[in-house]
Order: sequence, then C-alpha cells, then structure tokens
Amino acid sequence: MAAEEQSEGLQFHPMEQFTLEPLFGDGPIHWYTPTNATLWMGIAILVIVLLLVIGTRRRAIVPNRTQSIGELAYGFIYTMVEDVAGKEGVKYFPYIMTLFMFIVTANFLGLIPLSFSTTSHIAVTVVMALLVFVTVTLIGFFKHGIGFLKLFWVSSAPLALRPVLAVIELISYFVRPVSHSIRLAGNVMAGHAVIEVFATFGAILAIAPLSLIGIVAMFGMDVLVAFVQAYVFTILTCVYLKDALHPAH
Repeated sequence: MAAEEQSEGLQFHPMEQFTLEPLFGDGPIHWYTPTNATLWMGIAILVIVLLLVIGTRRRAIVPNRTQSIGELAYGFIYTMVEDVAGKEGVKYFPYIMTLFMFIVTANFLGLIPLSFSTTSHIAVTVVMALLVFVTVTLIGFFKHGIGFLKLFWVSSAPLALRPVLAVIELISYFVRPVSHSIRLAGNVMAGHAVIEVFATFGAILAIAPLSLIGIVAMFGMDVLVAFVQAYVFTILTCVYLKDALHPAH
C-alpha cells in the first residue's frame, strides 16, 4: 500500500502546463473562446504598449530606465534589419520590430510562475510564421514579378543540375514556415517541461537539493532561450525579407 501511494505521489504530467483553458466556465473551446492563451497574449501587448508608448512618451535627452530599454530594443532591431536586409528593408522595420517585441515579451512573461507561455503553442507560432511567409512572398512578387522565381534558379550551378536544385530550393522555401514555427515553440516548450520535471522531483527529500539546482540552472537557461529564440525568429525573418528584395542567386 505504501509503495502504491509513493508511486502515485511521483506521478507528474509536465505537459499539463500547456493546456488551453477557457477563461469563463468549463465548456468546450471554440475558435472564438477567450482562453488563458488569449489573456497572456493580451498582457504581452499591454506590456509592450507600456514600455514603448507610455514609457517613452517624454523622450528625455537623459533617458530613464524604461526609455533606455525601449531605445535599446529599437536600435538593436533597426541595426539587424539594415545589416541583413539592407537599406531597402528598413521600410519594413515596424513589422519586424513588432514581431520581436511580441515574441520576446511573451517568452519572458511565460517564465513567471503560474503564467502561461503562449509561444509554446504551435498554433501561435505557426500563425506568425505563415504571416512572415505570405508577406515576404507577396513583397517578392510585387517588386520583381515573375523575376522573383530567380530565387529558385541557381545560375552559378552547372546547367544540368539547375532543374534539380530548383526543385530542392522550392521545397526548402515552402518548408520555411514549418521550421520557423516549430523551432520557437519547441525550444520554449522543452525548457518549461524540464523545469516542471525538476520541480516534481523536488518532493523527494533525498534529491531535493539536486532538484533545486536543476531548476535554477534550467530557469537561467530559459531566460537565455527566451531572448535567443526571439532573436532567431526575427533574424530569419530578415533573411527571408532579403531574399524577397534580392532574389537572384
């Protein structure tokens, strides 16, 4: 009996933290149902508005902490867009800045105990990835017309290999939103799940100190991942934008 109780006490479900739950009632979730994901996405937007709009409204010559953070984020993303996509890509800076701020804010909010990590859901990341994919594709055809297809024609390769490489390039192009979305959601989800596992083992007195060390280490890793994954998603967006603006190989 004691063994059964101990085994029941050790049961854990690290993926339960990613379960969508309605904010009101216990009914089924439809596409229009407000959920915990909806709430935390709204909080992320509110934090961004407080930081970039209200926090920088005075625009002091000597900035306060909030203005300094806003200016640092602005300069960081602006430089990234200019370096990767070129001067022509700067006109799309507001869109890319919005993507970065939403992802990094949602990632960090997800580290708060009892919060909900919205970027751990593929339904959220795939929408952002598809929006990037459709946007850069439309930009490519709008600016270059049929010439945008040069992106798939490797003119520097031997002529016999070009059709084969074109098929490979075409497949890799349509796989972009898949890798773009899964990379972000997978890394965020994995970190949170591992922390949950360590936290569960903390209930066992013999290994509680090791569990605490693991939680602290993984939390520190998750803080780094929260920024790095936002950076990776954003810089890949800049790379895709560069391909749309300059499609020739």
